[in-house]
Amino acid sequence: MRIATIIQARMGSTRLPGKVMKDIKGKPVLAHVIERVIQSKLIEDIVVATTIHERDDIVKAIAIKLGVKFFRGSEDDVLSRYYCAAKEHNVDVVVRITSDCPLIDPKVVDEIVGFYLGKQYDLVTNAGSDLTQRTYPRGLDTEVFSFMVLEEAFNNAKEKYQREHVTPYIYETSKKVYWYRKDIDYSRYRWTLDTAEDFELIKRIYNRLYQGCHDFYLDDILDLFRQKPSLFMINAHIKQRDKG
Repeated sequence: MRIATIIQARMGSTRLPGKVMKDIKGKPVLAHVIERVIQSKLIEDIVVATTIHERDDIVKAIAIKLGVKFFRGSEDDVLSRYYCAAKEHNVDVVVRITSDCPLIDPKVVDEIVGFYLGKQYDLVTNAGSDLTQRTYPRGLDTEVFSFMVLEEAFNNAKEKYQREHVTPYIYETSKKVYWYRKDIDYSRYRWTLDTAEDFELIKRIYNRLYQGCHDFYLDDILDLFRQKPSLFMINAHIKQRDKG
């Protein structure tokens, strides 16, 4: 059974263009995401799924530089891009992570993957659009599902929004979705990268915790927020867009 993280990444973001290549401590955001996911003990492969546009050549270059796989496909039909990436690289279990999560926690990823492997769910997630189910900070979003579930979505999803994103069809049609939750609700925290305010917050977190090595995780960032509660206000007003 091949378990792989597929990271969707492109330069054409509308809210913060080129965000995956924005510099944090001398490295692009995408590189930080990849380096953190590499720490996972359960992930066997990483595939960066980008588009066929020339502007995304740089995304491919980062994947090659860091020694991970890549796939290039449709910009708008992201479901197709994911499916074809998984099929080309013989993925059995897909771990979906987006490239705007430079604080992704490999320990959390392994918790969720490990839980998925021990159960019989179509999808295990700490994300999703049902806000009542979220307990993890945005930016630690992880979804795990099988290639067969992805293939069913690819073959049957008809609505535009179901193709523009990856998992809406699964959430809407499966009765076997499990929301992986923490005992304490930290969903008020926003550690994803969509806006200039998000970027400012993430830079400050990195300036305090990153010393050339990705050795800080969820609990370390929470401790920083307890020490510096003003950090929360930097992007507290930002409304999340659905990334389905």
